Amino acid sequence: MKKNEKNKTKNNAKIKKETEKIIEFIRDYYKKYNLKGVVLGISGGKDSGVVAALFSKALGSENVVGITMPCHSKSTDKSDAKLVSEKYGFELINVDLTKTFDTFKNEISLLGEFSDEELQNCDINIKSRLRMSTCYYIAALYSELKHGTYLVAGTSNLCELYVGYFTKGGDSTYDIGTLNNYTVDEVIEIGKYLEVPEQVLFKSPSDGLSGKTDEDKLGVKYKDITSVINGEKVSNEVKSKVDKLHTNNLHKFNIPVYQREK
Repeated sequence: MKKNEKNKTKNNAKIKKETEKIIEFIRDYYKKYNLKGVVLGISGGKDSGVVAALFSKALGSENVVGITMPCHSKSTDKSDAKLVSEKYGFELINVDLTKTFDTFKNEISLLGEFSDEELQNCDINIKSRLRMSTCYYIAALYSELKHGTYLVAGTSNLCELYVGYFTKGGDSTYDIGTLNNYTVDEVIEIGKYLEVPEQVLFKSPSDGLSGKTDEDKLGVKYKDITSVINGEKVSNEVKSKVDKLHTNNLHKFNIPVYQREK
C-alpha cells in the first residue's frame, strides 16, 4: 500500500472512531437523564447538517426535529435543509420569522432614526436570538406532545468558537454540543463519513443573516484559524488577526459576577 493510501486509511479510521464516540456520548447523556429527543435549527449548512446526522444516528430520526427559520433569507437555505431531512428521515418544520422580525423593527423605529450601518449588527444578532427562542419554544412543545424531554442542540464548531463568531443569547445558547472541539475541516470529514449531501457539506459557510460568507466577515480563512489553533506556522498578519479576534471575544465566554465578601 502506498504512503498516501495508508495515511488516508488511517485518517478514515480516526474519523470513524471520533464519529462513533460522539454518537455514544449523545446516547449516554440521554440515557443518564432519561431524555427523549432533540430540536435544532437547520440552516442548510455543513454544521447543522452534520449535527442532524449525528443525532439521527444516536437517537433515531423519529426523535429529531429540525427547524428552518427564514428571516429575509435565501430560498436555497430552505431547500438545502430539506435535502438533509430527506437524507436522514427526520421531521422538518418551518417557522417563518420574517413578520416577527419586521414587527420588532417597526417598534424600534419609534425610538428614532438610525442608519442601516448603525443597525446592521443589531439586526444580525436579533435574528439569531429570535431563532434560538423559537428552538426552545418548539423543544418545550414537543416535550409536551411526545411526553418526554426534548433538548436544543448547538451547531457551533471549534473555529467559530475560537474567534467568538457567535451571538450571545443566540446560537451560543443550547443544551448539548457535539462539534465544539472539531475544526471546520474535521466537521467536513465527519460529514463525509455520515454521507451528508455534498451540496450542503461543501457550501460556502455563512451566517445566513448578513449576506456575506463567514470568511468575508471575519477577514480570515477558516484554514488559517485552524492552523493557529493547532500551533502551525502562519504569517504574522494572519496570526495577529486571529489572535485579535480571539482576545476581543473572550468576554463572551465568561460572564463577570460580583462575589460578595463573607
